[in-house]
Amino acid sequence: MPQDDSLPRDGQRILELAARSMFDLFATASEGMLLVDRDARVVWINEQYKRFLPALGFERIEDFVGHPVAQVVQNTEMHRVLRTGKPILIDLLSNKAGTFVVSRIPLRDDSGQVIGALGIVLFDHPETTLQPLIQKFARLQRDLDDARRELASQRRTKHTLASFVGSSPPAVEVKRQARRAALSSSPVLLLGETGTGKELLAHAIHAASPRASGPLVSINIAAVPDTLLEAEFFGVAPGAYTGADRKGRQGKFKLADGGTLFLDEIGDMPLPLQAKLLRALQEGEIEPLGSNQVVAFDARVIAATSRDLGALVREGRFREDLYYRLNVLPIRVPPLRERRADMPALVEVLGEAMALRNGSPPPEIGPDAIALLAAQDWRGNIRELRNVLEQAAMRSDTHRVEVDHLEAVLQEAGVERIAPRPLVAAGAAAGPTDRLRPLAEQVAEVERAAIHAAMAATGGNKVAAARLLGISRAKLYERLGDRLDA
Repeated sequence: MPQDDSLPRDGQRILELAARSMFDLFATASEGMLLVDRDARVVWINEQYKRFLPALGFERIEDFVGHPVAQVVQNTEMHRVLRTGKPILIDLLSNKAGTFVVSRIPLRDDSGQVIGALGIVLFDHPETTLQPLIQKFARLQRDLDDARRELASQRRTKHTLASFVGSSPPAVEVKRQARRAALSSSPVLLLGETGTGKELLAHAIHAASPRASGPLVSINIAAVPDTLLEAEFFGVAPGAYTGADRKGRQGKFKLADGGTLFLDEIGDMPLPLQAKLLRALQEGEIEPLGSNQVVAFDARVIAATSRDLGALVREGRFREDLYYRLNVLPIRVPPLRERRADMPALVEVLGEAMALRNGSPPPEIGPDAIALLAAQDWRGNIRELRNVLEQAAMRSDTHRVEVDHLEAVLQEAGVERIAPRPLVAAGAAAGPTDRLRPLAEQVAEVERAAIHAAMAATGGNKVAAARLLGISRAKLYERLGDRLDA
C-alpha cells in the first residue's frame, strides 16, 4: 500500500497491519477471491475460489490462472474496474457456477496507478441469504426485458410490399419503384394525397432493404409542436434546460441508427429547422439540444408529404437545397380514383381487417356496392374508404353491406354521389353490351385508359410511360397528339 507521510511511524505500521488483516479476513471469511493484473489476466485465486472451477468448466488451476479473466469468468466486470479505477462494491454476478454477490476493488501502486484488481465473492447462495434483494432484482430485470420487447415490437416493420394491395398498372408500377428504392441507400421522397398509403410504403421499403434488421423510427412532423421538433429530431443533452432529464434524451436520428428514419409530412417542417435537417443529412451527424458536441448517426431517410413541395419552394416556404437533397428517389403514390380496378381487392382486405379487429365475420359486399364504391372520387382515398366501409357495416343488421347503406353514409358525409359504372378489372373481357359498338371506338377507349394510367403511374414522365406501355417514345407522342386533337 502507498506510504502516508502524514502519519507517525507507529500509525503507518498500524495502517499496514490493518490492510493486511482486512485482506486476510476476506481471504478466509469470503466465499472466494481472485486477483487480476493490469492486463486483466488472473494471477491468483484463494482456496475457497477453487471449488468454483469445475462448474466454470476447468479441471486444473493451470487452465484458469494465467488466462484473461474474460475468457474464464462469464459476465465479469473486472475490465471496467481496471479501466476506470473505480470500485464496484456490491453487484450481482451470474455465470455457469451460479449467482453471486461480489465486490471488485482496484489495486494501485505507490504512484496511484492501477496495477490490478481484486474480486471478492461475498455470498455464493444469494437466493437464500439475500432473498428480498434477489426478488427485487429479478422483478426489475423482467420489467426491463418487457419494456425492451415492447419497444422492439413498436419499431418492427409492420408492412411489406405485399401489404400494398392492388394489381392495376399504377399499383404495380408503385411497387416496382419501391423495390428499386429498397436496394439503394439514397433518400426516398413519397408524394401523394392523404390516405394513399405512403406510410405503408415506407415500412415496405425498409423491410425490403439491407437495413431491415435495424429499427424503423417514424415521426409525424405535423403532429409535433414546432417548439419540440428540434428535441424530437436531435435529442437533448443532460441538463440542457430547466426540467430536462439529467441523463439526457436521444432524438429520432440516433434512435434510427443502423435503420431507417421516416419523416412524415415533411412539407410541414418549419424553415429554421430545415437548415439543421439539411446539415444532418449532408454531414451524417447531429448536435443534441444544449450540447456543443456532434454525434454521428447512420440512418436512411424516407420522407413523405401530401403537399406540393415544388410550389412550397417557389413560395419560399421550403428550402430548395433541402428539396433537392430529399428528392433523389421520388415515388408518386397514385390516388384511389386512378386505380379503380383495385377496388374489389381493397374492399376484401379492409373487410378482413375489420373482422379481425371486431372479432366478427367479414362483411359481405356485392358487385353493385363495389361498383358504387369504385365510382367515387375518394378525397381521403383508402383512409376514407375504410371509414365508409366501417360506418356502412355498423348500419347493417346482417353481415351484408348493401348499396343503400353506402349511399346513406356518403350522403351524410357530404360527398357528391357519382353513379356507378361497369367495373372491368385489368385484362378482363368486356361484357356483351360493350361489344356492340364500333371496334375502333372500343380500341381507342382502351388505349386512352392505358395511356392515362401509365402517365399517372409515372408522374407524367413520358419516357417512363412509353417504357411501361411497351411502345416507343415517338409512338406515345403520336398517341398523345391524337388525344389532344380528339
